[in-house]
Amino acid sequence: MAKITFMGAGSTIFARNVLGDSMGSPVLCDSEIALYDINAKRLKDSEIIIKAINENTNQGRARITTYLGVENRKAALKDATFVVNAIQVGGYDPCTITDFEIPKKYGLKQTIADTLGIGGIMRGLRTIPVMEGFARDMEEVCPDAWFLNYTNPMAILSGYMQRYTGVKTVGLCHSVQVCTSTLLEELDMKDKLEGRIETIAGINHMAWLLDIRDKDGNDLYPEIRRRAAKKNAEEKHNDMVRFEYIKHLGYYCTESSEHNAEYNPFFIKSRYPELIDQFNIPLDEYPRRCVKQIAEWEEERNKILDDGKITHERSREYASYIMEAIVTGNPYKIGGNVLNRGLIDNLPAEACVEVPCMIDANGVNPCRVGALPLQLAAMNMTNINAQLLTIEAAHTCKREDIYHAAMLEPHTAAELSIDDIVKMCDELIDAHGDYMKMYNK
Repeated sequence: MAKITFMGAGSTIFARNVLGDSMGSPVLCDSEIALYDINAKRLKDSEIIIKAINENTNQGRARITTYLGVENRKAALKDATFVVNAIQVGGYDPCTITDFEIPKKYGLKQTIADTLGIGGIMRGLRTIPVMEGFARDMEEVCPDAWFLNYTNPMAILSGYMQRYTGVKTVGLCHSVQVCTSTLLEELDMKDKLEGRIETIAGINHMAWLLDIRDKDGNDLYPEIRRRAAKKNAEEKHNDMVRFEYIKHLGYYCTESSEHNAEYNPFFIKSRYPELIDQFNIPLDEYPRRCVKQIAEWEEERNKILDDGKITHERSREYASYIMEAIVTGNPYKIGGNVLNRGLIDNLPAEACVEVPCMIDANGVNPCRVGALPLQLAAMNMTNINAQLLTIEAAHTCKREDIYHAAMLEPHTAAELSIDDIVKMCDELIDAHGDYMKMYNK
């Protein structure tokens, strides 16, 4: 029997998907499920919902336990087979608010700020110490467990864990599964979805749809490029940034346009404010989502429970399928975030890359992709530079290294002077208080 420990179980909707998927699996349905969080109310909400799913869809076969607070973390992890990570250190208030409001004072605008940008850097720096604590506990009480990381910034966190801990880990994202279907649906090419053949590789949130063919092997990119250019020229829609990538770089990438708008120096520019409207870029999108989710949570909670009649259908999340493949040995293919050990020729070996991976009883087996088209590797490198420097800063705990990461972050560097970058970093670190107290060197 497997033990699945969910770190950050107060992320109730996500916990419901991953653990509901697991309880819907014949291989995992009788697992021990350990829910861990530091927020008592959210942990209790998740316990109620997960237990309801277990009773209503799984005949109560899973054994569900809860663990609150750091003092109970080792007990939650002890003898785990799989550890799913979905924490958010500092939450919306105060940390997300801080990551948006202080940069605004310096004229730096953001959309999501959880993966790159100055917000992504700060989020990574305050999350790594917590995840390193998880790793040290795992090395002691469940050294053979697989750590399935869903927390952003994915490449920074997974890259750190893979380089500086002994934990077996892979980073997982939702965007790979829906990349091609989103693109083809947006371009009215849904008839090409069934039986399609695709190759996706790069880095998290900027992995590239390198090849896309229909079931007969016909290259779909010529028609995709034509339709994407036409749509951007004729109408305003929510994926204009990625369609502009297709126009100028030749390829589509995995994560949404609101994310990618802030991963480069091209779209959010104080000198050209009209670009925000031209490319339909939703500034401050993540705080807006957080406020909405917080306001609607109680209603959503009651809706999910539905008088105890809760049900669950297996989602597209990779986690349960990975667990099944490792337990049974039956192979399953994912897009995973792993260290670049000979996988993508023209990206650094220490970079965390997103590539096809085969999962089986031996764990995660990444597949070699070769070289990316040069312009795509160069775009990835602008993000990898900041990712690697953030990992270095987390390792050394030196403020100087944090400055380096911010200076080489493409959007920040395009908008601010070096002096303002340093001042902004200092103000952010000080404002985050105990969450970043280790970076006072």
